[in-house]
Amino acid sequence: MTETATYGLTTGAVARRLGVSPTTLRSWDRRYGMGPAAREGGRHRRWAPEDVAMLEEMCRLTASGAPPAEAARIARAARTGAEDSGAVPGTAPGARARSTEPEPSPDRPGGPRRDRPGLPGPARQPGSGNGLPLGDVRRECRGLARAAVRLDGPALDALLRDAVADHGLVTAWEEVMAPTLHAVGRKWESSGDRYVEVEHLLSWHVSTALRQVAPAGHGSPAPVPPVLLACVPGEQHTLPLEALAAGLSERGLPTRMFGAAVPAEALDAAVRRMGPAAVVLWSQARSTANHALARHVAGSSFGVKGARTRPLILLAGPGWAGRGPEPGMLRPGGLREALDALSHHAGARITAPPV
Repeated sequence: MTETATYGLTTGAVARRLGVSPTTLRSWDRRYGMGPAAREGGRHRRWAPEDVAMLEEMCRLTASGAPPAEAARIARAARTGAEDSGAVPGTAPGARARSTEPEPSPDRPGGPRRDRPGLPGPARQPGSGNGLPLGDVRRECRGLARAAVRLDGPALDALLRDAVADHGLVTAWEEVMAPTLHAVGRKWESSGDRYVEVEHLLSWHVSTALRQVAPAGHGSPAPVPPVLLACVPGEQHTLPLEALAAGLSERGLPTRMFGAAVPAEALDAAVRRMGPAAVVLWSQARSTANHALARHVAGSSFGVKGARTRPLILLAGPGWAGRGPEPGMLRPGGLREALDALSHHAGARITAPPV
């Protein structure tokens, strides 16, 4: 009989299986009583199958947005098959966990929760996503953040898919995806090189979820020119444009996505070759906002002589703030406003009488 079969899995083996760190498992044991029912020699943690099942339930509940203390209570009760009385499994009768609530932190102020036991909290509340500065956000953000910190790709896919299905694309982007991405970015900026892998993984799965919003080949219900989407030169942030592309596809409007840091010459050539109905230029920071380029694109014209047209220009992103848009340009305040403006413009192009 092997050592694993005799004593159970080590903490390191369980951590690898669940996609969490050994430190997280030790912390759950210390703070929530989520340790193995038996210990080798009274000290070393060895995890039996029922212990691992309890931890898997803990991961599932926290990924869905349940606060860790409540998730731990439910998972422990599932292992014992009875309502949890606060006793720590594997200790003497009457012993209790050192703490049944997360310790107050800058990311999660306050003391114990007073909500109904065993149920997720309100849709919005200050909370922690494994140390990410989330603030007052939807419950789904906390679950998404915890899955990202655990580098749990399958959970990210499921949570993002559910967010879009439950709330629609615009709300899922503005109130779930974007706040979590911003929290990861702030954590990365404030902690040196830590959390870079979390940001990359979360960005990839958000991008994947956005591409799955509309079926492949979802075409326009009418023959309208496409909307050209591009980041200005030097700008690498593409996810907001991907969200806009997904929303336009949902509405049946054709797009051409050119992505990050499109050179000015390439953008000019694409506009002249395609004759787009509109051009969306994304700028995340003022240092990349190129107003001269926007004016040049706005001045482009195409079509047959006597019926030449110009594209509508949308200046999207915070980089354009500080000065009003010029004639022929719009500066939408968010995803929904951009979608409505482009949909209205496309409708006007469809119904316009021939020249």
